[in-house]
Amino acid sequence: MTDNIVYDTHFNGNEWLVIGLTVIGLAAIRLFPRSFSPMQTTFNMLIGITFGLIFDHTIGIPPFDLYDFGDQAKYQFFDIISYAMYMPFGYWFIFGYERFRIRGFSIILYILVWALLGISLETVGVKVGQFHYKDGYRLAFSFPIYLLLLSAHLGLYRLAFSRARLQKKSAVAPLEPR
Repeated sequence: MTDNIVYDTHFNGNEWLVIGLTVIGLAAIRLFPRSFSPMQTTFNMLIGITFGLIFDHTIGIPPFDLYDFGDQAKYQFFDIISYAMYMPFGYWFIFGYERFRIRGFSIILYILVWALLGISLETVGVKVGQFHYKDGYRLAFSFPIYLLLLSAHLGLYRLAFSRARLQKKSAVAPLEPR
């Protein structure tokens, strides 16, 4: 087991980044006209948290242990709160996909743009001390991870909320009580 590395002991840039991204992202969701059902909104917000947890706990802990998250190598209470910053990212990714009716080859470009946005936000996270890379891990290694996660998110969203599936479901009459 590795020793705990303490990177910082103050409430500063990394905590403010988490608070800022979460508050601004969620406030914008609240202020924009509703375009998703409550189930779609919940799905898109929770998938952001889920993917963040899966990958942070896959490559950020032993046996890989390629980076640390937050002020210390071990998880702290605020690290749990920080997963909330992934909620708006997932929501806005699908919002743009639906709003701009991204289809065909444009989906590839759209995913690339969002992967670059993810890399940009991660760059800010590195600069303010949210992420601490170890053992040769570099920012460039995150790009294929973003491509994979965004593709999976879009695929799962389309599977769960495809127009044909939703229309078929509403066309089926509910069973009458006996």
